[in-house]
Amino acid sequence: MTRLRFALLNAAHDGANTRRNFRREIDADLVEFDAVGGDIPDHTEFDGVVVTGSRSSVYWDEAWIPPLVDYVAEAADAGVPVLGVCYGHQVLAEALGGRVAGMDGFEIGYNEIRRPRDDPLFDGIGESFTAFTTHGDAVVELPPSATLLAENDRGVHAFRDGHCWGVQFHPEYDVETAREVTDGKRDQIGDARVDNVLDSITPEAYDAACEAKALFENFTAYAERLAADGAEAAADD
Repeated sequence: MTRLRFALLNAAHDGANTRRNFRREIDADLVEFDAVGGDIPDHTEFDGVVVTGSRSSVYWDEAWIPPLVDYVAEAADAGVPVLGVCYGHQVLAEALGGRVAGMDGFEIGYNEIRRPRDDPLFDGIGESFTAFTTHGDAVVELPPSATLLAENDRGVHAFRDGHCWGVQFHPEYDVETAREVTDGKRDQIGDARVDNVLDSITPEAYDAACEAKALFENFTAYAERLAADGAEAAADD
C-alpha cells in the first residue's frame, strides 16, 4: 500500500513548534495548510485530517474559523478519519454539533486523565495516564452521536464520533514546546503559577506523558485499515 497522505490543518498562530511536533509524531505524508491564514483544502481526498491547537477560541469572531469548522464537518461527512488536538478537538466538537465554552479557570501542566472505556485510539495507553494540558476552553456538550473516551475533573478530554476523534490534551508536545507555551501564559495566569508549572516540566514528567503518544500510531493504523478496506471494495466492483 502507498504511504498515507494526511491534511495537517495548522491552526497555530506561530506554527513552527506545532509543525515540528506533528511531523515527528505522525508517520504519514503531511500536506500542511495554514488555517489561520485562510488556507483550507478544496477537497477531502485525504487518508486522514489532523487539526492542531491554537491560541484562538472556536467561538471567536474571526474570519478563518467558520471555514475551518465547515471543512472538518465536510471531511467527517465524507468518512475521512479526523483527529483534533486541543483547539482541533473543540473545532471537531463544534463541527459535529457539540458545544464549546470558556472554563472557570485554566488547566495547564502535566495532569492525570482517566479513560472510562476502551477504544482503538487508546490501545496501549493505561486507564489513567499523564498528558500535558493547556486550555481555557472545554467541550461542554458532546456531539449528539459522540462517545466520551477520557476525562478528568476539568472536563472532557477525548471523544469519538464515527471515524473522528478529539483529544483535549497535547500528546505531541516535547519539553521545549511545553516550556515555551507555559512561559507565554504569564499575563493570563500569573508569574507564580507559570513558575510552578515550569518547575514541573521535568524529564521524568515528559517520559510519563510519552505513553499518550501511542494514539498517533493508533490513528494512523486505523486510517490505513480504512484505506485498505476502501481499496479492496473498489477492486471488487
